[in-house]
Amino acid sequence: MTNFDIDAPPLLAQLVHKHQAPWINFDNLEAWLANQHGDHVLLFAGDPIRFPEAVDVAVVLPELQKASASVGRPFGMAVAVPDTAEALAKTFGSQRWPTLMFFRDGDYVTTLSGMHDWTDYLALLAQALATPKGRAPTIGIPLVSSQAPTASCH
Repeated sequence: MTNFDIDAPPLLAQLVHKHQAPWINFDNLEAWLANQHGDHVLLFAGDPIRFPEAVDVAVVLPELQKASASVGRPFGMAVAVPDTAEALAKTFGSQRWPTLMFFRDGDYVTTLSGMHDWTDYLALLAQALATPKGRAPTIGIPLVSSQAPTASCH
């Protein structure tokens, strides 16, 4: 996955440059998901001015990665490009900031939003990594064909 330079808060950029977490946007999301093996976490930080916790989560994420690896559940990291993060998060049904979105083998697993105490984070991380693959909580509005017979709600 190619990293590219973008204008981002320093602690988000540090995840990319120091911890080799790729930037993810609409252009490379599909390729990133297709090339995943195992567990991965995509950080949707949001605007650190509006959501100051975003910076805290950016600092804690590498520590969570270390803790997870030490108990045999390593995960990779990625960071949503700030300019497209909100729209990208909405494609997965997420509207809370900051959010850690978990994927396994390229499939959605769950999300963990907000900042937490360390002990709580470790418990929530273990729970997230034990969660089976699922379907992202998108809007979920069913499509009805104009050719389909009229159905009632009862």
